Amino acid sequence: MSVTTKPDRAQGVPNFGLALNQGIWAALAATALSIPILLFRAGANINNQLVVSTRPALVAGLVATIFAARVLFVLWQSSRRATTKRAVVAIAPQTASKLKGLLVLLLIAYPFIMYGVAGPLGSLKWINNYGIQILIYVMLGWGLNIVVGLAGLLDLGYVAFYAVGAYSYALLSTKFGLSFWICLPLAGMLAALWGMILGFPVLRLRGDYLAIVTLAFGEIIRMILINWTAFSNGYAGIDSIPHVSFFGLPFEDDDTHTTFASFFHLHYQPIQQTIFLYFLILALALLTYFVTMRIRRLPIGRAWEALREDEIACRSLGINTTITKLTAFSLGAMFAGFAGSFFAVRQGFVSPDSFTFIESATILAIVVLGGLGSQIGVAFAAALMIGGTEILRELGFLKYLFGPSFDPVQYRMLIFGAGMVLMMIFRPRGLVSTRAPSIFLNEARTISGANVKEGHG
Repeated sequence: MSVTTKPDRAQGVPNFGLALNQGIWAALAATALSIPILLFRAGANINNQLVVSTRPALVAGLVATIFAARVLFVLWQSSRRATTKRAVVAIAPQTASKLKGLLVLLLIAYPFIMYGVAGPLGSLKWINNYGIQILIYVMLGWGLNIVVGLAGLLDLGYVAFYAVGAYSYALLSTKFGLSFWICLPLAGMLAALWGMILGFPVLRLRGDYLAIVTLAFGEIIRMILINWTAFSNGYAGIDSIPHVSFFGLPFEDDDTHTTFASFFHLHYQPIQQTIFLYFLILALALLTYFVTMRIRRLPIGRAWEALREDEIACRSLGINTTITKLTAFSLGAMFAGFAGSFFAVRQGFVSPDSFTFIESATILAIVVLGGLGSQIGVAFAAALMIGGTEILRELGFLKYLFGPSFDPVQYRMLIFGAGMVLMMIFRPRGLVSTRAPSIFLNEARTISGANVKEGHG
C-alpha cells in the first residue's frame, strides 16, 4: 500500500442562505417536472371510460425530498476543508495483482457456493440472472474499453457487433449444422470484419461526428435484421438454436446415447448446463481481459493510448493512425462477436429487439462509470448496473408501501439517471480513477486519473 498526500480544503462556514436558495430552485424545478409526469395518472373505470386521478402526496414527498437533499448537499459542500492535507490510500500494483487473483478464485467458486446455499433450484436464478448476465456485460464492457478507453474513439454502435456475433452463430448452427465451438471463432472473425468495414469510412472523423456515424451504423444493422426477412426472419427472429455441448456431450436426460451426466456418472440436473454456461462466459471474459492487458503493453497498445491523448502528436511521431484505429475497432468488435455468439447459445433465440440502442448506451455507461481505461473499474460498474437492475426484481415487499401496482423495475432508468448524476458530482473520472502505466522504468506505481488525459498515463 502506498500513501500519497494532496491538499484538501480548509474548514469553511456553512452558507445557509446559499443552501436555502439552491434548495428552493431545485424544488421549483422538481415541481415543474413532476406535475405533468407524476401528478396526473390516467386509467379506465369499470365502464372502460378514461379516468384521470391525481397523486399530490407523491409529488409533495418527492419535492420535499429533493429540497432537503439539495440543501444538505450545499451545506456539506460549503463546509468541506480546503487547505489541510489528508492522506489518500492507493493500492500498489503488487497488491492489486493479489486481489485480482483472489477475485478470480471467488468467481470460480461462486456457482458452487450458490448451489450449496440455495440448492439446485434456488441457485439457478443467482447463477443465471446474476452471474452469467453480469459477466456478459463485463466482457462487452472490456471489449468497448479498447475502443473508447484505450484508443479514445467514441463508439455508440457497439451493439451492432454484438448482433453480428449472435446472428452468425444462429444462422450457421441452424442452416449448416455447425457446432458452437466452430461458430465461436467464426462469429468473432465476422464481427472483426465488420469492425474494419466500419473503421474505413470513419478514419477522418473525431468526437461527435464519429459518435453519430457509429450510432447510424448500429441502427443500420438493426434495420437490416428487421427488414431482410429472408435472411434474418425479421421481428420473428431465429429460434430453435442448438444448445452448447461439453465437447460433444449434450446436457440432456437421455438414456439412448452418452450425455454429460452419464459420462461423468452424475445424476442429471438442469442446473448442470447453467453452471457450464457460467464457466464458459467466465473463460471468455478472462480471455478478453488477458488479451487486452497483453496488447496494451505492446507497441500497438501504446499507440492506442497515444492516439487517445493527441492524434496530431501521434501522427508527428510516425504512428500510422489508420492501422491504429482499425485494430482498435476490429479487436473490440471481435470480443463483442464472441459475446453475441454466447448470448445466442444461452438464449436459444435471437431477434432484433435484443440489439437496440439502449444496449449500446448501457455498455458505454459501464465503461464511463467504471473509468476509461480501467479494466477492474469496468467490471465493478457492470456488476453494479446489471446486478442492481436484477436486485430491483427482488424488492416485491415495496408493494405493501406503494400499492399492489408498484413495480420497482419500472424505475430502473430513473435510478440509473440519478446514479449518473451522483457519479458526475462525486466521481467524475469513474469508480476507479487511478491507473497503472503500461510501461515503467524501475517500479510500477499507480498514478492519479487526473493525469490520464494529460499524456502521463
